[in-house]
Order: sequence, then structure tokens, then C-alpha cells
Amino acid sequence: MMTNLVINPIAFQLGNLSVKWYGIIMAVAIVLAAWMAINEGKKRQIISDDFVDLLLWAVPLGYVGARIYYVIFEWGYYSHHPDQIIAIWNGGIAIYGGLIAGLIVLLIFCHKRNLPPFLMLDIITPGVMAAQILGRWGNFVNQEAHGSPTTLHFLQSLHLPEFIIQQMKIGGTYYQPTFLYESFFNLIGLILILLLRHRTHFFKQGEVFMTYLLWYSVVRFFVEGMRTDSLYIFGIIRVSQALSLILFIATIILWIYRRKVVKPKWYLEGSGLKYPYTRD
Repeated sequence: MMTNLVINPIAFQLGNLSVKWYGIIMAVAIVLAAWMAINEGKKRQIISDDFVDLLLWAVPLGYVGARIYYVIFEWGYYSHHPDQIIAIWNGGIAIYGGLIAGLIVLLIFCHKRNLPPFLMLDIITPGVMAAQILGRWGNFVNQEAHGSPTTLHFLQSLHLPEFIIQQMKIGGTYYQPTFLYESFFNLIGLILILLLRHRTHFFKQGEVFMTYLLWYSVVRFFVEGMRTDSLYIFGIIRVSQALSLILFIATIILWIYRRKVVKPKWYLEGSGLKYPYTRD
């Protein structure tokens, strides 16, 4: 027997402050990502302080980037409601914007600290994937980032837990759990990367990160095609699908170029740096 149980997006109250599950999930995701990066960084001769300092810059600026990205592609609305541009608490962020901002922060940070950027990207990539996997469950609790309408029979045919099926019933209509599709396939990608990254002479520096870009761009391309809240260019092209396609092609070109021309060190060779950092 199906019960009509929907998860309240508010986890608990602290006076007049509402603490939402989305915020809790994102906080756990960030801590997990940092922990994974710090532990792997020790093996690649990067000290934990560098990851902590990077986190302090990348997380807030990543959210700013995610908001700016969203506002740009919804400018038709925000140009008439400029007071809503900073109202991030009303929703409206895009993960691609956060990733782009985070990448820019990392490149500047590595330049200032004299750290190898591609190795740093390789080290933090699994943590970023884990954060994305968890973060989509925040969308699940908020009943957002879902797909098109579907049927109860279809959701049951996927053998989903009842709490997922019921959370996908919004306003009396069942919707595709695209959050789950993206989370699940990113989990598969994460497992593959974790299984392969420590194999001798398998990944060159930068290729763990590029594997993530290839994997995520494919997953996002197909999942985005199912969503009902996509950002559009000219009202016909889904922004995330276009960007996914560009990323996929650009990453293949970059991979070949680095292998043939740059010929970077193997990932397992690490940074070759010692604290205080000096190059051998």
C-alpha cells in the first residue's frame, strides 16, 4: 500500500531560522570532497593546508559563479527584476557555472602557490564527483531538477524505494527522477575513476580530471534532455546540452594534445614538491 509521505525540505528550526536538508546535504558533500582531496593529496606530495585554503576560496566563489551563470541565461526575467539577482535563497543556481568558477579559482590559486594545476585537478576530481552525487539528493528533497511527467507504473517498474516514488509526486503528478539518474551514473563514473587512478602507467597528470569531464558531459547531455527546468539559448537550445557537447569534444582534443605534445608525468609520480615547496 502506497503512503502519501513527502519529505519536508526543512530539517529543523533554530528560532526563526529554518535549516533545510539541502544545506545540510551540501555541507556534508563539501566536507566529504575536502576529506577525499586531502587524503589523496598526501600521497601526491600536496599538503592539506593547500586544499583547505583552496576550499575557502573555491566554495563561496563557486556559488557566486553558479548564480551568475543562471542569471545570465535567465536575463529576460532578471533584467526586469534586478532586486532578485542576489536572492539565491529563492533558488536558481547552475552547477556548470559553479564548476567554471571553481576552475578559474583553482588555476589562479595554483599559479600563486606554484602548484601543478592538472595534478591538483586530478586530486580533487573524485571529491567533486562525490559532492555532485550527494548534492543531487538535495534537489530530490526540494522536489526540483526533475524530468517530465510520468506514471506511477513506470516508477514502480524501476524498482525504486517507495520514498523516492512518493517524493516524485508533485502537485498530484509523478515526474521522472532525473536527480537519481544523474546521481547513479556519476556514482558509476566515480567508482571507475577510483579503481583506475592508482594503476601504474595508466593516467597521465590531468587525465583523471579529463576522464571526469568526458563522463559527466555524456551523463549531463542525456539527463538534461529529460529535464523540465533547462536553461535555453534562443529558446531552442538547452545550454547544458550545448556545453556538454563542447566539453566532450574539447576534452578529447586536449587529451590527445597533452599525450602527443606536452607528454606530462604520470599521475602516480605526484608533484615532486617538498614542503616548503621547492622544485627538484
